[in-house]
Amino acid sequence: MYIENTITKNYISFWLALMFWIISLMIVVGGLTRLTDSGLSITQWQLFSGILPPLNNNEWNNYFDLYKKIPEFTEQNYSMTLNEFKVIFWWEWAHRFLGRLIGILFLLPLLFFTFKEGLKNLLNLYVIFFLICFQGFIGWYMVSSGLVDRVDVSHFRLSVHLILAFIILSLILWNYLNLKIKNNTNVKLRYYFPLFFLFLIFCQIIIGAFVSGMDAGQIYNSWPLMGSSYFPDDNNFVNIFKFSAFSDPSLVQFMHRNLAYIIFIFFLFILVKIYRCKLKNLYLAINIVGVLLFIQILLGVFTLLYGAQIFFASMHQLTSIFLVSSSVYLLYLNTNQRLSG
Repeated sequence: MYIENTITKNYISFWLALMFWIISLMIVVGGLTRLTDSGLSITQWQLFSGILPPLNNNEWNNYFDLYKKIPEFTEQNYSMTLNEFKVIFWWEWAHRFLGRLIGILFLLPLLFFTFKEGLKNLLNLYVIFFLICFQGFIGWYMVSSGLVDRVDVSHFRLSVHLILAFIILSLILWNYLNLKIKNNTNVKLRYYFPLFFLFLIFCQIIIGAFVSGMDAGQIYNSWPLMGSSYFPDDNNFVNIFKFSAFSDPSLVQFMHRNLAYIIFIFFLFILVKIYRCKLKNLYLAINIVGVLLFIQILLGVFTLLYGAQIFFASMHQLTSIFLVSSSVYLLYLNTNQRLSG
């Protein structure tokens, strides 16, 4: 994206920054929607009529009656009252409302800036808008998996929904940085080091969605061992090499723990590389990544020890937003610079 007009560039930068924070809020609310088991409270996709919440008792009862038809109610929440239903409804409604708001707040300014700067200069932002629309489809695709034969959504679809949100967030941040930071000739690392680090973070987010989707954080609430051993004693090690491992709560928790260790070790490798090569332009970025990574791991441990208690689990997800953002920042600073010999 190349914008020559300084005023327009500043407006676009402000708009992208606003979208970054709103989407961050969306991710947090989405996490809380999952943690409160609220995601299946609205059983229909209503693009326009669903904007307004229930305004009278008849509408509330209609929504509640629809919820009573799905397995989550008939098999799990059969004693739920209307007032209890309202609590989970509001979480899901807020999540969907934010999704609609994001679509509007992205499309209208995009059309305005297209009129000012032309379509060619903003094509990459149209890609982001397409992903935002696609995310809405994935959200409903995820919800629909929990309406017929199961009491929760597919953890595979949940992971796609979550990782797509982080990809959208990362692309918005990248475009923002592209407007605010000038390319320079500072020495850099080989590009695949920070790129692979970000890839590992994304993989961890996917596995984390598996953990959340199967409530795998509510078992083996000890650390560093899983119960009395390093490997979960309800499983055989050979099972880790089967595709079914991704649907086994104890093995998914094992993967999540150990991928965190791998990420930390690879971070130390990059940190040493940066300081050994005296890449001073990357000192701040790698230090920020390190602090956030330490906090993220610490919150992950507390989340396990307290059985995925909502405070620690939500803070764990919130920190992941900052960790991904700082990793994108490190990758961006390391792009379009002169390669270290």
